[in-house]
Amino acid sequence: MAPSKPRVRFAPSPTGYLHIGGARTALFNYLYAKRYGGTFILRMEDTDQERSTPESVKAILDGLNWLGLDWDEGPGKEDPKYGPYFQTQRLDTYRKYADQLIAEGKAFRCYCTREEITQRREAVEKAKGQGSYRYEGTCHDLKGPPPGKKLEDAVIRFRMPAGEGTVSFDDKVLGTITKAHSDLDDWVMMRADGIPLYNYGCVIDDHLMDITLVSRGQEHVNSTFPQLMLYKALGWTPPDFAHLPLILGPDREKLSKRKHPEADVMLHKRTGIMPEALLNFVIRLGWSHGNDEVITREQMVEWFDFDGVGSTSGVWNPEKLQWLNQQWFKLLPPAVVAERLVPFLEARGFQAKGDPRLEPLVLALRERSRTLDEMANTASIYFKSGVTLDEKAAAKHLSGDSLNLLRQAREQLAALPAWTVEPLDGVVKTVSEAAQVGMGKVAQPLRVAITGNTTSPGIGETLLLVGRDEALRRIDAALARGT
Repeated sequence: MAPSKPRVRFAPSPTGYLHIGGARTALFNYLYAKRYGGTFILRMEDTDQERSTPESVKAILDGLNWLGLDWDEGPGKEDPKYGPYFQTQRLDTYRKYADQLIAEGKAFRCYCTREEITQRREAVEKAKGQGSYRYEGTCHDLKGPPPGKKLEDAVIRFRMPAGEGTVSFDDKVLGTITKAHSDLDDWVMMRADGIPLYNYGCVIDDHLMDITLVSRGQEHVNSTFPQLMLYKALGWTPPDFAHLPLILGPDREKLSKRKHPEADVMLHKRTGIMPEALLNFVIRLGWSHGNDEVITREQMVEWFDFDGVGSTSGVWNPEKLQWLNQQWFKLLPPAVVAERLVPFLEARGFQAKGDPRLEPLVLALRERSRTLDEMANTASIYFKSGVTLDEKAAAKHLSGDSLNLLRQAREQLAALPAWTVEPLDGVVKTVSEAAQVGMGKVAQPLRVAITGNTTSPGIGETLLLVGRDEALRRIDAALARGT
């Protein structure tokens, strides 16, 4: 049954850039909200005060905006009922509920230092026959700070219920998952400086923002159990959960900032991948709809649901991404691709904005280009003055009879009243018929003279894109070289 008006959130930690895994999480949440007429919320979990800088926040926003994943609520779109949308602006709220839990005996202040906890953990791990470390309850029954400690020195820990028990939830991707209380300990909710830890802050925020679905990576499965205990302690109904498969790098290790440059969403913008292609690629890293490969945004919204999300990890495939990018070159209007090509041409020193050749260039080059960077590299030859000849191509096609055919073609090209594809191709045909040779015998010398090598779009298109004056100059240079 379709949910009624879901409220789903993407809650990144702005500590660098928008990660591909985060982009996929944002996409899945966005699509679920759009399909069912709900609300897509952006919340910044910015409590890492060293790395959560304004620049890091901007990097998240830039990445989402480039991908077109526009949020309904969040930074810049505040709803007074639910905001603010930065955790560092909600510290009083976290303190309020922590104090409530302490008063109810469901949380307590712990004065054990990080060094003491580390020593105990190491001792447990060294002792044979012992399991992983669990907090021993040292500060369970303290009525106040121990000697030498102050109230503000304490972290706040959640008090796990005594006795046996289990906690379970039905995951939309993984099914029913259960964990025993004995596998959980008295986890830290808040640091001594009042900063909430992940498992605490996200529960408070999700409840107060009426979040109905939490969709996130499978690495957060184990975090769900202490969160569910917190929901129970506060008497709140938890949202639904969906844990998404991992994304692996080409080396089949988890895609990470440290090892994999391709984890940065905006790297792909810089290398000439288009947002439609990246979203298309990312959605297929964990979700499928039959055998469909090229999927539009409209189809994503129409088709997406978590029953199509798999449980196995997706593997990064750069060749597949570039293939999809090429498909989108052909799907999008040439004017859109042309506009996106301009910065790549300008980076090469060409004044391309507003050039009438841009759309014809896209049409001519989209079958042979995988990225905007590749397309700009190929297109450069149509913007620069002069051309560098490939010596092997020149030796084959700019000598002997070929030069005479090139000279005849040059004379007829110069006399054309209109520099358009049909008459340009007509010159090649006329010269070849007069000389009783195949059209390639005329087209290849022209192609080498114009582009410097033997590959290009159709000769008429190539001449059109270079332009009359520049084409004739290049032909003259080739003829002069051969004399």
